[in-house]
Amino acid sequence: MFVDQVNIYVKAGDGGRGQVAFRREKYVPDGGPAGGDGGHGAHVVLEVDEGLRTLMDFRYKRHFKAVQGENGMSKGMHGRKADHLVVKVPPGTVVYDDDTDAVIADLVHHGQQAIVAKGGRGGRGNSRFATPANPAPEHAENGEPGQEKYLKLELKMLADVGLVGFPSVGKSTMLSIVSAARPKIGAYHFTTITPNIGVVETEDSRSFIMADLPGLIEGASEGVGLGHQFLRHVERTKVIVHVIDMSGMEGRDPVDDYNIINKELSDYNLRLTERPQVVVANKMDMPDAEENLEAFKEAFPDLEVFAISAATRQGLRDLLFRIADLVDATPEFGLEELEEKTATPRVVYGYEAPEAGFTVSKDEDDCFVIKGPRIEKLFTMTNFMREESIKRFARTLRQMGVDEELRKMGAIDGDVVRIRDFEFEFIESSF
Repeated sequence: MFVDQVNIYVKAGDGGRGQVAFRREKYVPDGGPAGGDGGHGAHVVLEVDEGLRTLMDFRYKRHFKAVQGENGMSKGMHGRKADHLVVKVPPGTVVYDDDTDAVIADLVHHGQQAIVAKGGRGGRGNSRFATPANPAPEHAENGEPGQEKYLKLELKMLADVGLVGFPSVGKSTMLSIVSAARPKIGAYHFTTITPNIGVVETEDSRSFIMADLPGLIEGASEGVGLGHQFLRHVERTKVIVHVIDMSGMEGRDPVDDYNIINKELSDYNLRLTERPQVVVANKMDMPDAEENLEAFKEAFPDLEVFAISAATRQGLRDLLFRIADLVDATPEFGLEELEEKTATPRVVYGYEAPEAGFTVSKDEDDCFVIKGPRIEKLFTMTNFMREESIKRFARTLRQMGVDEELRKMGAIDGDVVRIRDFEFEFIESSF
């Protein structure tokens, strides 16, 4: 089964907890703190595997959770960082953030990797918090939570040549004749409902990959028929082969067919009109085909048209030579790649906005609710089983201005304050 679009959930590993420990060797007086740091959590990494051709595997497994880092140990031993979770995807996979629809990665070449969720750093052990004023701290951090995201994976098939045209114009027959591919062939519309790929070899030993795409109809760029679902695969091709039924057996005019399909390509992505296009007049063994071809050439006198019959193999040799020439002369992915090669090289850094501070609101039961990425991460990394960690958490909130903001909102001693699902009492005292 061909699957080209899936939604998945990824969760990177949390960092390991830092350790609270002290040296206790017999001949080491005043040994001091010796708690090690926790190990870093594992990233979730997508990697291209050229042996895959579809996103079928993701239909059965959509949740991917990486392991957390090892906890810190005594004697200053740090926890081991976790091995990254590598998820294989086929070439041509575009990764989107499902919440923002932003492109995270465009994975094309074999072995190419992209980190889609970063693992949390390990929590610091108590040896990291030793100071002259507090040489024996009993405080350590929990590990930082790993990122979790909902992603959309979209496959844009990698092929050198894409066959486009109305249904039943002979695209599947042509692919089956010139390659070893065996697509389903039938005398009815939309026989092909998934893309088919075949490797074509010419008589002069050149080869290229050809994709037979489901038939397009008028309005395909707006989601009519199967077009909107599979037009994305045309974006990756170097050369577009436009197959036209020149016999007119379906009751359509070849001139109108040519104009309609080109309009749909243009409406979907204007840059597709800049791709090299080979026009193929198929079914020339049928009655009325010659007359229709003459009328077509009169309508487009400057257009190079290859008259073939896929069923009888008439004209295929010259057509394949022409396609191979264009494939050899066209850079990968068409004009976009050419522009990138000729442009001045530059390094582009993705901007990551700084973490927001916090917000304070009051809910219906008069509970003050504190929200914000920094606050929530600080809360998660605080070990509330140790009094010193609680004091440090309270001091950090005060330094961030949380106490002052609560007072402005009318908080007094004994009021309930909530962070995530945990509730505390607001106390007017200082540590």
